[in-house]
Amino acid sequence: MKRKVSMTGMVLLSAALMLGACGSPEKSAEPAAGEAAAPNSEPADPYGRYDEPTTISIGMQVDPTDKDLPAGDTPLDNQYTRQVKEALNVQVEHAFTASAANMRQKISLAIASNDLPDALVVNAVELRQMVAAGQLADLTEVYNRYASPEIKDIIEKTNGVALKSVTFDGKMYAIPGVQADADGIHIMWIRQDWLDKLGLEPPKSMEELETVARAFVEKDPDGNGSADTIGISGPQSGDGKMYANFLESKNNLYGFDPVFSAYGSFPGFWLDNGGSPVYGSIQPETKEALAGLRDLYAKGLIDPEMAVRAASDEPIINGKSGIFFAPWWMGYGPLTNAVKNNAKADWQAYALPLNADGAFQPHAATPSTEFVVVRKDYGHPEIPMKMLNNLFKNEMENTFDPSKGGPGFYPLRVVFAPSDEIEFTNKAVKEVLAGTKTKEDFADARSYKLLPSDLDSIKTIKQEPYDKWNIETWTPDADWGAWTRAYSMMVGGNPLVETEMEKVKSLIYEQTPLMESRWVNLKKMEDEMFLKIVMGVAPIDSFDQFVEDWKRQGGEQITKEVAEALQ
Repeated sequence: MKRKVSMTGMVLLSAALMLGACGSPEKSAEPAAGEAAAPNSEPADPYGRYDEPTTISIGMQVDPTDKDLPAGDTPLDNQYTRQVKEALNVQVEHAFTASAANMRQKISLAIASNDLPDALVVNAVELRQMVAAGQLADLTEVYNRYASPEIKDIIEKTNGVALKSVTFDGKMYAIPGVQADADGIHIMWIRQDWLDKLGLEPPKSMEELETVARAFVEKDPDGNGSADTIGISGPQSGDGKMYANFLESKNNLYGFDPVFSAYGSFPGFWLDNGGSPVYGSIQPETKEALAGLRDLYAKGLIDPEMAVRAASDEPIINGKSGIFFAPWWMGYGPLTNAVKNNAKADWQAYALPLNADGAFQPHAATPSTEFVVVRKDYGHPEIPMKMLNNLFKNEMENTFDPSKGGPGFYPLRVVFAPSDEIEFTNKAVKEVLAGTKTKEDFADARSYKLLPSDLDSIKTIKQEPYDKWNIETWTPDADWGAWTRAYSMMVGGNPLVETEMEKVKSLIYEQTPLMESRWVNLKKMEDEMFLKIVMGVAPIDSFDQFVEDWKRQGGEQITKEVAEALQ
């Protein structure tokens, strides 16, 4: 399905939405249960509670092994669903649940059978499929009338990108989440205490990376007298990825994204080559990067069990790995448990390794990768928008207790974050710690919803000196929840604030028509071949045959479609 929307159309749509938001401050009455919002009406209360109990059924991703909920709570009955019931008089039901590994299949079956829940969170590919099948409600008026000022501000500060991603034929068919730009920047996390023990510096080049990884493998950095440490962790089997791509451009965990960029390679992204688009995975630089990874793996410097390891975080948590690549938020990932296991595990973050010109050149992401959609005939299409408003408001007011289940248990949760949230917060915390500003100086920064609690808690968990960030300067036991965020924000955010970066964007972040039938097979061929090359199962020159096969099996025609889409 070709998207029929011009940039002029997007400007007009954005203007219309903004005018709607700035209309009469008088709130219209909430629709009765079972009655949809009237079109072209005045703004309504973004948080309005229904007089009569109202039900919404959703599809939800649930980890069956998750132990974060307190005893007696379930994914359907917890602090988040109870708060939604109290605040909105909306009862959440599950049309289906699925693990992360099975969620895509569940959604695919729902699309194919035309049996959607009332609402669910989907990715860009699924959104296009649902629009093409005519399965979704037009949410243009819902967004106009019900989106809270803070969420509108975040969406509309993406320069039209977030709105464009959900607009087809001039209509909005989803509410786009907006993630911080930092989620798409993958950096090096490394055991600083291991570096210090072995007298090493953080590796700036690929040559230095090999030296450090070899020392981590061979010189017993954990001091237990056994050769049981890993130099560099890699992606896990199954759902692990070696690198982010234009359709999944953020939050790749344990991949080799910075290694590829150190070779000037940006696989999975569409790049400009003298005015013409090319696919990064078939470029000579990618072959060179694969050869470099193959060499590291052959020397035992990358996790030898990478291809069969079920959970890449396991050796990190257990203190057996020294390096991995991921975004800024790893305190929310493996590092909290790693520090709980070993209070001296000093994980620090760096914008490394550098390319041949001495620059850190990461790929950059699109702001919107997750979308809330609503079934076409659902009687209350505004409820998901009000649920999102409610979550943002309560996160801003620090209502929920993350120790009783993380925010992923909130139904229909997608992230709304200013594009510069990490950098802004990192700088604000440093200014407050330095005494050059106070919390009150940031009172108007309402879109940065967690900043007040960040500033309130920082001195509880961060000790002097305030300009040092090694683990000895933190007291996580004082408040593990606050520490998880602050360590991520400060240690993970420091490279983003302190490093000049040459960010490389993909020319597109969505599918062209032919991709809808060919891309799954092309990507599978790419992933399998690259893994075989890195592990030494296939010769490096098999890359050349892969390029020819990729072009012949649809890649060449898809490249032409990308060029047409950019005109």
